[in-house]
Amino acid sequence: MKNTSQYSKIIKQHAKRLGFLSCGIAKADFLEKEAPRLEAWLKNDYHGKMQYMENHFDKRLDPRLLVEGSKSVISLAYNYFPEEQQKDDTYKIAKYAYGEDYHHVIKNKLFELLACIRDEIGEVDGRCFVDSAPVLERAWAEKAGLGWNGKHTLLIQKQQGSFFFLAELIIDLELEYDTPFTTDHCGSCTRCIDACPTKAILPNNQLDGSKCISYLTIELRDNIPTQFKDQMQDWVFGCDICQDVCPWNRFSKQHNESLFNPKENLLELTKSDWKELTEETFRKVFKKSAVKRTKYVGLMRNVGFSSNR
Repeated sequence: MKNTSQYSKIIKQHAKRLGFLSCGIAKADFLEKEAPRLEAWLKNDYHGKMQYMENHFDKRLDPRLLVEGSKSVISLAYNYFPEEQQKDDTYKIAKYAYGEDYHHVIKNKLFELLACIRDEIGEVDGRCFVDSAPVLERAWAEKAGLGWNGKHTLLIQKQQGSFFFLAELIIDLELEYDTPFTTDHCGSCTRCIDACPTKAILPNNQLDGSKCISYLTIELRDNIPTQFKDQMQDWVFGCDICQDVCPWNRFSKQHNESLFNPKENLLELTKSDWKELTEETFRKVFKKSAVKRTKYVGLMRNVGFSSNR
């Protein structure tokens, strides 16, 4: 007889041992509530030029189409809030990019978790996901009871804030499922909406991704539209404004992942240093970093756009 409760307990114990902030489990099923929201979001072109968001619509809503035989979605959170941050008067990158690329760091932990599941439970098939496939991670995290989606559309946890990555293991094992998080604790607060310089955060927990500074500095390969001149607030890779002003992030605690520690001298770079950054230095400073995604040309485009105010 299947002991779903014991299996779930084993998985959560190993997740904690591997350093995950939290772990929740949901039944692999169709995301009925998300279907019309995703369709409307795409129809309104809130995805900008991220054409890949239009692909695999059905798979985004049903993990059983993405992973054959899947029965459970294990959602995990991994803290990245740093002890130290950049100086105020410099060009800024999102905190998640201070250290090594989270895709590799967390995926290795997911592979280890899957190996532990197989060792203790038996033959289990599944796939690991870290922001790299058509998986609506925030919807699954909410369904698995990890937190609620704030007005900035990021997942928030009461005792942790929102400075954490989300990842998933989708497996063919039936488990005991957690209670979905249904309470919105943002209340009447609108700090993230008010603080967003490009007005990307919309009512009803929606984000116009085409206006988001993270999109403009990372996803957009074309020139940044001139309408955003004077609105970038010195961000050159990603943006943390909506999280920095969120009252729940007063509970954020320093991470314990050495691979996420800032690259040497990164926090000391001045605006002059950024402007004079050579491609050789870029490769050295951002080796194994998520910042490499923009390539040197893209990063210098962002620096130039922010500096010509």
